[in-house]
Amino acid sequence: MSNPKVILITGASSGIGEATARTLAANGHRVVLGARRTDRLEKIVAEIRQAGGTAEFRALDVADRADVSAFVEFAKQKFGRVDVIFNNAGVMPVSPMNALKTDEWDRIIDVNIKGVLNGIAAVLPLMEKQGSGHIISTASTGAHAVGGQFGVYCASKYAVRAIMEGLRQETNRIRVTTLSPGVTESELGHDITVSETAAGVKQLRSIALAANAIANAVLYAVSQPDDVDVNEMIIRSVRSAGPGDRGLRGGSATQ
Repeated sequence: MSNPKVILITGASSGIGEATARTLAANGHRVVLGARRTDRLEKIVAEIRQAGGTAEFRALDVADRADVSAFVEFAKQKFGRVDVIFNNAGVMPVSPMNALKTDEWDRIIDVNIKGVLNGIAAVLPLMEKQGSGHIISTASTGAHAVGGQFGVYCASKYAVRAIMEGLRQETNRIRVTTLSPGVTESELGHDITVSETAAGVKQLRSIALAANAIANAVLYAVSQPDDVDVNEMIIRSVRSAGPGDRGLRGGSATQ
């Protein structure tokens, strides 16, 4: 590739993040992976390098603003610039409201909303100084419709969509892309603590997209000419047209 980009990926230890890292690296981009599980990151990066790609990794907690800034600085020190950040880290411990899982609500807000804001804050000054850049964030079909037991999670994804649209309207030099996947193969939801909800989410996985489908969407967005901004993509399984793509009590299922 004549013009490889330096692309930072949060939540890169599994699922969409891992698939995206592998896809981008296979297409000549230089990727920097961040997540809390460094053993997973080390393995993924080793495999990317073995396949001829360029990759680095660093431990990352997106809920920690200073840690996100350090992650971006790490990438800049390694490669001299940052072209793209993919704010992909997310959690989905969904539950009925009356279960009062308030600690889980806080975690959703810290990772899904503050994590995206921390990513934006860490790269925006750098990209503005460069005069270019691309910020991509994972929302969800849950940013377009709310399902029962998904209320707090969907609220976080509506917030991501609103934040990204606000950012898009403020800049004519930095590209802004929001991805809204439907049900996708990932570890999202592994932390659900209400057994009935966990069982329902497991059933939804029967119509899940492969994570590579979202990785290919990221590759498409970053591969456009510099004056083309792909603002939003909704990506669902063909099978989602049936009743399977609904929340546990109606509404849209979520990534």
